[in-house]
Amino acid sequence: MKHVKKLRKKLYALKKSEGIEFVHGCGKRKTALQRSIETLEEYLSKFKEYTKKVYTCGSRNSYSKTDVDATFMRMKEDAMKNGQLKPAYNLQHGVDSEYIVWLTIGPQPTDTTTLIPFLKIMEERLNFKYLKIVADAGYESEENYSFIEENNQIAFIKPANYEISKTRKFKNDIGKIENLDYNEEQDFYTCRSGKQLKKESIKIKKSKTGYESEKTIYACEDCNNCSYKTSCIKGNNSKTPLEQRTKRLETSKKFNRQRKEDLERIISEEGCLLRINRSIQVEGSFAQVKQDMGFRRFMCRGQNNVLAESILLAMALNINKLHSKIQADCTGKHLFELKKTA
Repeated sequence: MKHVKKLRKKLYALKKSEGIEFVHGCGKRKTALQRSIETLEEYLSKFKEYTKKVYTCGSRNSYSKTDVDATFMRMKEDAMKNGQLKPAYNLQHGVDSEYIVWLTIGPQPTDTTTLIPFLKIMEERLNFKYLKIVADAGYESEENYSFIEENNQIAFIKPANYEISKTRKFKNDIGKIENLDYNEEQDFYTCRSGKQLKKESIKIKKSKTGYESEKTIYACEDCNNCSYKTSCIKGNNSKTPLEQRTKRLETSKKFNRQRKEDLERIISEEGCLLRINRSIQVEGSFAQVKQDMGFRRFMCRGQNNVLAESILLAMALNINKLHSKIQADCTGKHLFELKKTA
């Protein structure tokens, strides 16, 4: 940029020294100097325009021209069934006893990176801290688990593979790390054919948020003449022929430990109770706003205005909920009980 501005300054100095007058309109021939200066001015103008757009976009992948704070996201309501993107905000509700106690508005297209900022800002504003954090599978990550642990809280987050892990196809997939035998003392996996996958190396992966995760890579020394090779080794896009490839795994020991502990919690009686109430209360808050109150599109533009609009909606919902609880004489009820099977 500085080089271009210096060049422009020199060209204008040359124009002044030679007494060249710029011409415009039909039938007038521009000098080479004038054409060069105009091209340079166009480059500078475009550079400023693109710099402003990049600054506006920030860490996002997109933004809307009509609302620069909004980010293009895929909506659940897709009438054309073509995955159309629309400018939107990611609204997060924190619910306790069916009341919305906190909410945030963000540009994140997925929920994974919204949990930590949500908890941080909520703890700054409230004079107490929630001990148990209940969330669905979209919030599971090593970073979120670690933050909750370091914050002396307990995570009840549904693992991302919880539902699929119960299927027959998942259980019969011999290539998945969950279906391999692990020797914790000697730190190696054993595949279906009885061969060992030993630790090869350790690498650090850095996420978009800056979190560093330690990944351990395991590899089998020899997979030649293995009858399970086609079922065990995945990745059809690899340029290396299947005959020359060996089984390799990449996993995070910390994340595996956190997921295992979390799974034990969510399948317990307390975990089932909290998960069911999360489905009823949190999803119910969005259902009441969208279906009962008929609110499906923000009327304002700009993140602060959208946040204010969301707070007003939450206040209205909480007042309606309090009225309903008073009428039903259940103001002291915090959780819905589990239905006991006969």
